[in-house]
Amino acid sequence: MALVTGWDESPVTAVERPVQARAPRSPLGAVALPAEHGGWALTLEPGLLGLLIAPGAAGLCVAVGAMVAFLARTPLKIALVDRRRGRDLKRTRLARRVAAVELTVLVLLAAGAFVLAESGFWVPGIAALPLLGVEAWFDVRSRGRRLVPELAGAIGVCSVAAMVLLADGQTPQLAIGAWLVLAARVSTSIPHVRAQIARLHRRTSPARAARLGDVAAVLLAAAAVAADRHLVAGAVAVLAIITFQRFTRTRPVPRPVVLGLRQMAMGFAVVVVTALGVLVSAS
Repeated sequence: MALVTGWDESPVTAVERPVQARAPRSPLGAVALPAEHGGWALTLEPGLLGLLIAPGAAGLCVAVGAMVAFLARTPLKIALVDRRRGRDLKRTRLARRVAAVELTVLVLLAAGAFVLAESGFWVPGIAALPLLGVEAWFDVRSRGRRLVPELAGAIGVCSVAAMVLLADGQTPQLAIGAWLVLAARVSTSIPHVRAQIARLHRRTSPARAARLGDVAAVLLAAAAVAADRHLVAGAVAVLAIITFQRFTRTRPVPRPVVLGLRQMAMGFAVVVVTALGVLVSAS
């Protein structure tokens, strides 16, 4: 008998539990709010890490700008996909209007950052453009849920931590190292979550992707420490996540909502531990 699955419940048979229809999203919410629940935390973490280490108005503009860019991605994707398919629907026009407002706010935040920040803070953003371009290429073709675009986009967004730190005048070594710590975290977490979701839905999932993600995370964490020794605590936090995830791969898979909350908690733990490690070792 077919399985019935949901974001907040584990698989059950249709006989055991009736299907509950979800309330339809409002037209504005459908084009303005991202459906990727984990993307909110992944976008917030880099800006938060940078601001915990080096709080400042310029860094705040960069961090808030990253969140606005994350929000703008949804209406832009809808508008571009509909244009590629030759459609001009009511939602298409609404998406264009929402995207125009959000892009205007983003331009204002960028202008504020350029006025307030130290010179060269934007270099990590330029370096991350190819990664974000890969994600956008898959998004426009409605293939954004694949592993490659998810990893590329998440690692690209992690560059926000480097931009916030450079905006405050921190060293390039610390900025690059902070980016690498967060890149290590997503390199192990995203393949792990995908493998767990596949197990939950009783689909086969190659374990190689998760193992390669762990190896990449170890290498990135080591590179972070090589860039700046003050990031040792962050690298250790990443290793702790890898160890915990390897243990949970042999355990029953929790409900998706539990899996998501667990990943969010681990992500913010890496941010806090990394920031504390930098502040304590630099004092």
